Amino acid sequence: MNSNSEKLRQTYNELLEFKMVLQKAGDFLVSSGNHAVAQETELSENVYSNDSYADSASLLEEEMQPGPSNQSGVRFISGIICKSKVLRFERTLFRATRGNMLFNQAPADDQIIDPASNEMVEKTVFVVFFSGEQARTKILKICESFGANCYPVPEDLTKRSQIIREVLSRSSDLEATLEAGLRHRDTALNTIGFYLSKWTNMVRREKAVYDVLNMLNFDVTKKCLVGEGWCPIFAKTRIQESLQRATFDCSSQVGIIFHVMDAVESPPTYFRTNHFTNAYQEIVDAYGVAKYQEANPAVYTIITFPFLFAVMFGDWGHGICLLLGALVLIVREKKLSSQKLDSFMEMLFGGRYLLLLMSLFSIYCGLIYNEFFSVPFHIFGHSAYKCRDATCSDAYSVGLVKYRDAYPFGVDPSWRGSRSELPFLNSLKMKMSILFGVVQMNLGIILSYFNARYFGNSLDIKYQFVPQMIFLNSLFGYLSLLIIIKWCTGSQADLYHVMIYMFLSPFEDLRDNKLFWGQSVLQVILLLSAVIAVPWMLFPKPFILKRLHTERFQGRTYGILGTSDMYNEEEPDSARHPHLDEFNFSEVFVHQMIHAIEFVLGAVSNTASYLRLWALSLAHSELSTVFYEKVLLLAWGYDNIVIRLIGLAVFAFATAFILLMMESLSAFLHALRLHWVEFQNKFYNGDGYKFKPFSFALLTDDDD
Repeated sequence: MNSNSEKLRQTYNELLEFKMVLQKAGDFLVSSGNHAVAQETELSENVYSNDSYADSASLLEEEMQPGPSNQSGVRFISGIICKSKVLRFERTLFRATRGNMLFNQAPADDQIIDPASNEMVEKTVFVVFFSGEQARTKILKICESFGANCYPVPEDLTKRSQIIREVLSRSSDLEATLEAGLRHRDTALNTIGFYLSKWTNMVRREKAVYDVLNMLNFDVTKKCLVGEGWCPIFAKTRIQESLQRATFDCSSQVGIIFHVMDAVESPPTYFRTNHFTNAYQEIVDAYGVAKYQEANPAVYTIITFPFLFAVMFGDWGHGICLLLGALVLIVREKKLSSQKLDSFMEMLFGGRYLLLLMSLFSIYCGLIYNEFFSVPFHIFGHSAYKCRDATCSDAYSVGLVKYRDAYPFGVDPSWRGSRSELPFLNSLKMKMSILFGVVQMNLGIILSYFNARYFGNSLDIKYQFVPQMIFLNSLFGYLSLLIIIKWCTGSQADLYHVMIYMFLSPFEDLRDNKLFWGQSVLQVILLLSAVIAVPWMLFPKPFILKRLHTERFQGRTYGILGTSDMYNEEEPDSARHPHLDEFNFSEVFVHQMIHAIEFVLGAVSNTASYLRLWALSLAHSELSTVFYEKVLLLAWGYDNIVIRLIGLAVFAFATAFILLMMESLSAFLHALRLHWVEFQNKFYNGDGYKFKPFSFALLTDDDD
């Protein structure tokens, strides 16, 4: 049907071209007919006179030979060509005929469809007057090479009029036929459109079924199929019931056998998630899929990720804005889940519950920082500070005195605007970042212990977990202890001095920097423990592995006898493959050395990396202060409603696009880095692969 329609369309376009050529060429013949007849003799003489290379005797003989009456007369060829080729076409004709031709042209009235390319192009109608059969042959070849369409045009006006009428009649019939075909096609496509998605889904399901069937093998009798696969343990009963029901529904004479077998390769990893936990699991899987039965970091990421985000984004005004956005996505969950969203909205909708927790923790941290769009409020009572004397008006230019108990929750609002605001907040957030970092890194090392204990790897417990805990807490755990003691006692000790001279002069007296009794002795013990922990991580494990391998294969000279096809069906990386019996001590030692050096250097760099919590929090607070004081308050100082509205608009724009979008994205990426690099690398291998069950619901357009 499609090919017939194309042929009809091509014929219709050719008729339109023919009609255009008949009209334009007829005008040429009427207007220049007399002129062409008057020049017939002259044109013929030019042909013979210009052919100087011909023998004169042969020309006389040809002239005396009998022939058609129009052999020496003026003849013409008419046709149509693309407008862009006209100049080159005319120049080629002139050179080929040596100027013995007359070329007339006229542009077509409208753009017409080229029958060859089916594209709208501008064309020009031409008529070439010439003399002689040789010139005719050349002109026809040139027309063919330039893609010009030639059409016969009679000289008689009556015949031209009759042909034009026939062309018009036939073109009108073809146009009616084409319109009827288009209407029929539209009707058929509209009818098919109702069933297209259903048919597409059916074909996709059939292809998926056959794709799985192609993975099965015939048994020995060639009468049934055998397949191996993975399934969750909790789904075994449901799978057996489904197989039995399928056997009954299809009235099969052979029952389906469901048998649990032992596998050599590692099983895939499957975590049951819901709408709330799926976003956190995707964050972890983006780093790497957990190995089978490896500790899943997503369980802890549900709390730690939004909390670390909130530490950097702490402002309960901005947190309320994020909360409103998250609630809108959650309320419209059913409607949005049934729509096709763009990439950005799909990502935002998928993380709606992640956004909810981030906003709630941002409100919580904002209440601790006492910042509402950078403005402090006396929410939990009055300030613990007051002016020193009556001359202190705003308590911002002179020092404050404490006259009552500390502010019950969060930062005292009197710190805002005081001369010691920045040093106080910097000290608070910097120490708090170190504490959070040390706690999360210790959590990662503790999870490595549970991984090693579950897999029965006692070497990792003795020679990785224990020295790592000793090294990390001998240095940065001790620093965290000093921070807590300093906060609780109000000491003025310089912790920078304590930590630096712990390495440079471990036996030096601490003097004013002493925080508790026996601190100097404890520092020496911790420093020695950290030094001992490094070779503890590096040397014992490779040598113990070598000794165990030697004892295991001691006296073994011959391998196990077997048939020639014993390993044909095994995977190259099978645990029974002989090449796994080899032990490369240098490779194991280098790997352990890299791991030990990475942990030692990482303990320092990762702790410093957690200072981004302080830096991002400070940047967010200062940006909020700048937009509030230099934009909103500055505009509000003018007694002009227009300036106030402009200031309010600029403040709203800066808050929405810079603080809520750019700053939230920055805090999100930094929290992501802290979890991937500083937390997960302590215990998480991420070298597994996902469990992908066969399900029609999981089929997408990409599966075609």
